[in-house]
Amino acid sequence: MMKIYKNILLPFALYFFINSSFANTDSFHQTQLLATQGDKIAQYNLAVMHIHGQGVELSYQKAFEWFNKSAAQGLAEAQYNIGAMYEYGQGVAKNNVKAFEWYSNSAAQGYAKAQTNLGVMYASGKGVEQSYARAFEWFNKSVAQGNASGYYNLGLMYDKGNGVKQNFAKAFELYNKAATDGNRNAQYALGIMYDKGNGVEQSHIKALEWYSKAAAQGHVSAQYDLAIMYEKGNGVEQSYTKAFEWYSKAAAQGDASAQNNLGVMYSKGQGTIQNTALANEWFLKAANNGNAMAQFNIGQNYLNGTNGLPKNRVQALSWLKKAGNNGHAQAKLMLAGLQ
Repeated sequence: MMKIYKNILLPFALYFFINSSFANTDSFHQTQLLATQGDKIAQYNLAVMHIHGQGVELSYQKAFEWFNKSAAQGLAEAQYNIGAMYEYGQGVAKNNVKAFEWYSNSAAQGYAKAQTNLGVMYASGKGVEQSYARAFEWFNKSVAQGNASGYYNLGLMYDKGNGVKQNFAKAFELYNKAATDGNRNAQYALGIMYDKGNGVEQSHIKALEWYSKAAAQGHVSAQYDLAIMYEKGNGVEQSYTKAFEWYSKAAAQGDASAQNNLGVMYSKGQGTIQNTALANEWFLKAANNGNAMAQFNIGQNYLNGTNGLPKNRVQALSWLKKAGNNGHAQAKLMLAGLQ
């Protein structure tokens, strides 16, 4: 099977959390009454109710309004959520500078999730001048409180050597703490380390274990890599059926490589009933998502009149050119011989 393997690049994790630690069993109207009287906890809870549509119509705008009132009174959790809403443009225009400001207010009060996100913004240069040193500082503050995302992001800095000397052993240690706490990004990172033997003895069986944990939590890259392992029989009995299952999950989340590989499996009838129409549907989705292999596959099919597509030189050249422009070497060679 022709497939494309993705370069592994772990992004810094940015999360939007609604912390319901202050939620109570009061009705919406009782909470609203307290909120209008200036109670910052009630204001926070009222915002949570609007976020989740609990006892009231869901409204990010109203949630932002009440989080803002609570945050203005110094509630760290509300300040954190205001930062998240500015960062993601939920209920308010997206504004990384304002997100950084509110995360800073919350982090200064010791709120671990805000400390992690503040570190992320420093690491990526969002809303503030990029600084690995400051990111390292805030991740460490978060880790000191046992925050799983803090462990993951600090591990990522050691893994990539960003602002600190690369240290796979230290990265593995930090990832492991986050992974055992259920952080799916760390679980995936551990899978990669076992897969490649970075900082730990290579083990496809352990890689499969951690990819599986992350994939079960919806981590799209873990789902893709898990499918690869089942397809190749690395660390597990080879199974096209399981590979098809995990490619399908990743493809449904928009992973272009998984979409292409799903097209290949439909084309060959591997792990599923052969269906050229569905194969072409997935090739097209992947190709439109910029996947060079899918573009090459469509170009080949138009050129040869295969996989249910008619011969069409114009379409073939168009898709092969796109694949070549995306770095597909074989497509470039084919174009040179066709033109």
